[in-house]
Amino acid sequence: MNESGLAEADAAPSPEALQPLGSPWLLPERPGFLIRRLHQIHVSLFSERCGAFRITPLQYSLLSLLAERGEADQTTLANAVALDRTTTTGAIKRLEARGFVERSASPTDRRSQRCRLTPAGRILLSRMEAAARQAHDATLESLSEDEQATLIRLMKKITAANQQRRGKDELLG
Repeated sequence: MNESGLAEADAAPSPEALQPLGSPWLLPERPGFLIRRLHQIHVSLFSERCGAFRITPLQYSLLSLLAERGEADQTTLANAVALDRTTTTGAIKRLEARGFVERSASPTDRRSQRCRLTPAGRILLSRMEAAARQAHDATLESLSEDEQATLIRLMKKITAANQQRRGKDELLG
């Protein structure tokens, strides 16, 4: 608390903080804006190409992880896709309701749910693969192959550095 009884975060900014900083930081130069915008573009391209399957990009990621791993608990899946357990559990339940994933209690911890693809989930993933790849390719089509590889490498580097800082480096570590 400061002298006026306000928490520091609630206090009015100092007059120095309100002074112009020189040239403005234009929105198209901000990494966060560009990353959010690229995400919007990719989700739109994914929806165009994969919409008929009625699977979200998150659900596709979860199906892909289960195909790679064979089986995983919901906490591991949540960490791997860098989302909270509640969001991940909701996505898994929707996939389960459609018959693409099955869940069962862990034999060692009844509170933990183990997830695996069903045969229908494997078929869906196989049918979606070409369309999903097209969405990813369309996202990057304005870049040369070398530029695409560089972008992927740099995104992995940034993601891994921030995941390690937060203690989550399961997928990209």
